[in-house]
Amino acid sequence: MKKIAIIGSSGGNLYNLGGKDPNKLLNEIHNQTKNTELEVASIQFIAANESMDVVKASTKASLWTIDSSGAFSKNTEATLEKVNQQAQLLDNEIAEQILAGVIDGLIVMSGDPNGANQQALKAAAEKRIPIVGTGGTSMALISSMGAKVIATSGTTGTTNRTRAVSFVTSLTKHFGISYRPLLGKNDSNVEESSGLGLKNINIRGIMMSALPGFIAMALILALSKIPGLEPLGNVFDVLIGALPVIIAVIAAKQVSELDEVSIVAGVVAGVLSVDGGIIGGMIGGILAGLLVRILFQKFVEWRFPMTTVNIAAGGFAGLIAGLLVYYFIGPVALALGDLIKELIEVTVAFNPIIAGLIAGVLIWPAILGGVYHAAILPIVLLEMERTGNSFLGAVDMVGLVMVAAGINLANIISPHDKGEAAVATPGFVINMGFGTFVESAYPFMFSSKWVFAGALVSGGVGGALVGLFDVRGTAYVPTFTAPLLANNPIGFIIAMLVPFTLAFTITFIANRWPAKKIEQNVEQVEKLSV
Repeated sequence: MKKIAIIGSSGGNLYNLGGKDPNKLLNEIHNQTKNTELEVASIQFIAANESMDVVKASTKASLWTIDSSGAFSKNTEATLEKVNQQAQLLDNEIAEQILAGVIDGLIVMSGDPNGANQQALKAAAEKRIPIVGTGGTSMALISSMGAKVIATSGTTGTTNRTRAVSFVTSLTKHFGISYRPLLGKNDSNVEESSGLGLKNINIRGIMMSALPGFIAMALILALSKIPGLEPLGNVFDVLIGALPVIIAVIAAKQVSELDEVSIVAGVVAGVLSVDGGIIGGMIGGILAGLLVRILFQKFVEWRFPMTTVNIAAGGFAGLIAGLLVYYFIGPVALALGDLIKELIEVTVAFNPIIAGLIAGVLIWPAILGGVYHAAILPIVLLEMERTGNSFLGAVDMVGLVMVAAGINLANIISPHDKGEAAVATPGFVINMGFGTFVESAYPFMFSSKWVFAGALVSGGVGGALVGLFDVRGTAYVPTFTAPLLANNPIGFIIAMLVPFTLAFTITFIANRWPAKKIEQNVEQVEKLSV
């Protein structure tokens, strides 16, 4: 094992780029040393409550160190003047460790070669141990001392993660130690967090995360119909154009997990993917995320300055992905999206009542089987991309949300067993207040075949009414506002009330029916809800 020490401060520019949260900053470096032969053996990090560019002796500050268990903690918390005095004592200790051959390398962030870090840096120069760090002014002074600086950079454009990866890459390469940057959420698992990021591609997750953008668009559409607010129709058009960008940013961030760098790449790729619709935006974002990881790791290996790594990785990845979509993939993606929407429209136009009936009956099995979020929700968003509302979105509201609300209300008013009212109440509140959490009806559907059958029947009736009134709407909004976002508010209200009442009535009767309810299968409920 090669032991390293981390020294420095929250700095001036660094303060705004992660230095204000020392625990997170230090933990990122520590995480990157996992599964390597590097060990963080000593820490002397001065964290001020404001940027070092404007601090005074009386500024509140803290001294962060590492204990024997490897945990980071505040050793001292006082004025900056007193913290600096305490830091100089630790500086002497680290210097002794370096001279004794205990410390093999240094990570320096916004260090103070003429003050709090003077002795450690002198010892490091004398022993010729490798030093990596950020902070333009301090690193220039450290180099002038004759220290063995193997990687240096300013802090502009960097993040906690990109700095940590750069530090550890440079040190492991110097020592001849194997290392693969850990870029995933589970930093303890190399297999999940390293590599190209292909395992992070999750279309369902991307679509779910983008849903607020579609709801915002639907709200603007509804407001634009109010007399005097017609100019908001122009805002609606702008939001439609922004949807591919939103999806591209989410996709790039989820795939690469490099925070701000991937966000920039996603924005660049998304802007160039607008003409490809939301499918083009998703493809552009995924490509940008994959390229960010590849380019970032390559630029670090080539020892580019960290600021350059971030700028080049984010900029080039976004440009390459965006240009591919703009010139080659976009037209195909747009045609595919239009084809899916046209198939829905043709199916509904052929016989809207039967189409709605089938959709309403099948939507419960779809969500129970995990098909809804993987297949139906993306189609809903594709429909909304053009008009701001959706046929399947309306079926979602009447066939899932309102049916679940009816089942929950029946179990509040007339529960079959004690305790069911307490379970149903929060579900009903969320169904009505937020237009979601249809899973709250699962326990009652699985405990009674009549309630389950009632849900299917009610969903089918609601879907048929959506077809009858040619409704286009959306779920995931408060139920009392849903009709305002629909193309046919009166028809939508009817289509919502009928299945709600039907589901309530069937459940109410089933709960009072003397026949014994079937045993609830808890394992099945948990599996399906997941």
